[in-house]
Amino acid sequence: MAGQISGQASRAVFLIAARRTVVAPKDGDLRSIAPHEMAVTAVEACLRDAKLSPDCIDEIVLSNCLGMGGNPARLTALQAGLPTHVAGLTIDRQCCGGLDALLTAAALIRSGQADFVLAGGTESASLRPNCFAALPTGGYMDQPFNQAPFTPWPERDPDMHEAAARLARNLRISKEEQDAWAVKSHHKARLSQGRMAGEIAAVPGTGAERDGFTRQLTMETCRRAKRVSDAITVANMAVAADGAAMCLLVSERVAYSWPRIQLMAGATMGGDPELPGTAPVAAIETVMRCCNLHPDRLAVAEIMEAYAAQAIACVNLASLPHDCVNPGGGSLARGHPVGASGAILAVRLFHEIRTRPNGWGLAAIAAAGGLGTAMLLRNRGDPQER
Repeated sequence: MAGQISGQASRAVFLIAARRTVVAPKDGDLRSIAPHEMAVTAVEACLRDAKLSPDCIDEIVLSNCLGMGGNPARLTALQAGLPTHVAGLTIDRQCCGGLDALLTAAALIRSGQADFVLAGGTESASLRPNCFAALPTGGYMDQPFNQAPFTPWPERDPDMHEAAARLARNLRISKEEQDAWAVKSHHKARLSQGRMAGEIAAVPGTGAERDGFTRQLTMETCRRAKRVSDAITVANMAVAADGAAMCLLVSERVAYSWPRIQLMAGATMGGDPELPGTAPVAAIETVMRCCNLHPDRLAVAEIMEAYAAQAIACVNLASLPHDCVNPGGGSLARGHPVGASGAILAVRLFHEIRTRPNGWGLAAIAAAGGLGTAMLLRNRGDPQER
């Protein structure tokens, strides 16, 4: 079967800690913090929560899309004081990368290569370098390019704003419905700021303790918002942002003393590159089928909100119960640090289902090029309860 599948028949993998930084809009509270430095904050918080020494860690897998290249995972490992033999693995699957880092970590554990793996993502839109394409005749283009090609066919490689607008038209998702979704996302995020304190680790030197973009958005504000493409406006799409998130995954062999959240299944699927917003639907259906689970059994679903239209489409096409989706708001109320957004969904999901005994949770995200990743977690409670 296509995609990356991790099912129940495999060796069990558990999440025992999950932390993130605040998410700050570009040029906001995290504007001067390097991507690996943000990741270090989340790593150190995970280790504190699990009461583990850095010497226990076997590997770190980190997603990053907009940085300067190299291996930010290695920089993170060294600065966080992990053993020097931890090489670090940096991946780039655009928006899906944060969740795919967790699936890669789980694969390392299931294969027997590791017992303790840190996995997540980090991104700084504020410190993103300018990239200039080389010309065949020598020299470079005068202007930096904003987006790398996601398909080999320019005519099938849509601008993301235009793709979201087309999706809304095709599925008849009105501007009012998109705006209402955005307003609700901000409202839920504002109500959840107090309980989110337990998942946020403060980045030294910033003083930021809450997601800086969350506000009291209204339908009137949405009506006045600048249009980007058709019904897509600056109010119903996520802003570029900075942030990092990490999870600590362990094998069943060592997961003997922590309350545990089991990673039940994960899948990354490719679909039509012209319809990137709906790509997670196949991945969601795959993981649900893998666990023989009906959407009605989900306690929580953390669904990416790059655009309100994209989130609405995924929720409706996957038949997800609306009342379990993004209980603490979504990326519309935080911002979208591209390489970290999937990991932020995982951190949010971890903390939401910890309060739901035996509860099932879903995280899902889309990426340019027609990619979608989904992951199922389940609260297995304290060791003595199993």
